[in-house]
Amino acid sequence: MQEMDISQIIFYVLPAVIVGIISFYFFSNYMTNEENRRIYELKRENSKNALPQRLQALERMTLFLERIHPGSLLIRVKPIGNNKHDYENLLIRNIEQEFEHNLAQQIYVSEKCWGAIKATKNATISLIRQTNMSEKVDSPDKLREMILSDLVDKKAPSETGLAFLKNEVREIW
Repeated sequence: MQEMDISQIIFYVLPAVIVGIISFYFFSNYMTNEENRRIYELKRENSKNALPQRLQALERMTLFLERIHPGSLLIRVKPIGNNKHDYENLLIRNIEQEFEHNLAQQIYVSEKCWGAIKATKNATISLIRQTNMSEKVDSPDKLREMILSDLVDKKAPSETGLAFLKNEVREIW
């Protein structure tokens, strides 16, 4: 008689356990989908707000790269005296100030993009320093002339950085 009672209990309880397991499975899937949907909605809403800021940061970084382009930098920053090293330091200080002015923009651009911007800045500084070490350079005017003549033969570092920025903007759209 006990065997029959236990088998009857199992017979009645087993469908309830199966229904419970299936219900738990569907409920957990539903909750996971709902959580993913909420996360998606939050990201979509945040991207609406962040996109204009991100584009503005990319615009500012474009302006920075244009301002440190040796052609525009040399036109904008005139030599003060006749010492080529003073002019080199003035140019580098100008680049560093421009960079520091835009430091906060790094939170709106990708790490690769920020790395490319820093590399562009460093390459521009390196270009100025290497040109100034040349024996042909004996005055600030000669330094300006040599840097500009080098740009005729090869691309300025700013052009590479700008190409990276343009690619970053294309990825947003």
